Amino acid sequence: MKILVAGGAGFIGSHLCERLLAEGDEVYCLDNLSTGQRANIEPLAGQSRFHFREADVSESLADEPAVDAIFHLASPASPPGYFQRPLETMLANSLGTHRLLALAQRQGARLLFASTSEVYGDPLEHPQSETYWGNVNPVGMRSCYDESKRFGEAITMVYVQKYGVDARVVRIFNTYGPRSDPDDGRLVPNFVTQALRGTSLTVYGDGSQTRSLCYVSDLVEGLVRALRTPGTRGGIFNLGNPDEHTILEYAQIIKRQTASPSPIVFVDMPSEDEPTRRKPDIARAREVLGWEPKVGLSEGLDRTIAWFRERLDR
Repeated sequence: MKILVAGGAGFIGSHLCERLLAEGDEVYCLDNLSTGQRANIEPLAGQSRFHFREADVSESLADEPAVDAIFHLASPASPPGYFQRPLETMLANSLGTHRLLALAQRQGARLLFASTSEVYGDPLEHPQSETYWGNVNPVGMRSCYDESKRFGEAITMVYVQKYGVDARVVRIFNTYGPRSDPDDGRLVPNFVTQALRGTSLTVYGDGSQTRSLCYVSDLVEGLVRALRTPGTRGGIFNLGNPDEHTILEYAQIIKRQTASPSPIVFVDMPSEDEPTRRKPDIARAREVLGWEPKVGLSEGLDRTIAWFRERLDR
């Protein structure tokens, strides 16, 4: 297949490009490099089936080549990323989604919109299933991301229901692994870099809030299956690992696996909209896609720590 990956130089996008190339696809990577990095795709640049163009999905897409499928991952995804670029985030998930859906309609291509577990906000339902409508603050600190992703889902379904576009939505839960940005503010990059540098591991609040972490190769497997599995048009799928731990437990685990002398310290919560619990119900992905995570937390953290250690050493 010829596949366009919007946001293909990002953390998840670069792993997806690598996977698609390994399967024999021709990959057109589109990224404005606001949060994506050229270094993530440098190993792919010499392959004849890989093409990169620096561009913004919220601008014109008239010159894009004919493709069979589109993955839309083009958006800042970490709090520091979308706090610094709130308008760009909203445009990527609204106007950018509209442009990519229109491109899919013109070309008869399949499309996958990468949404987020943030559409559930600070959930009142636990674990979160795809039928839950969420508890989101529409004007809070995180609303530029949460609400633009919710809009992206809505316009995707308009194109499915009104125009017959072969599109689907995946809600990505917390994902970690090599190539994640050490400075992106999320749990694993924060704790791993702090532990390796010997600085304090900073836990927000009392550390009782929970997250469920999915290793990046498992997440990419789910994305590929959601696009390729027959009968997924109009589907919405949670992709994440239901293995739930508290933030404090993650700090203790990472401190132990890095053999770090760093102390664990507690600091004020950064935002009133910080979700207190997060765990995916993946029954639908198991049933329809035949997908579930395979990489355990200890193994995934070992791989991630090794990558960060090498990067910091360089």
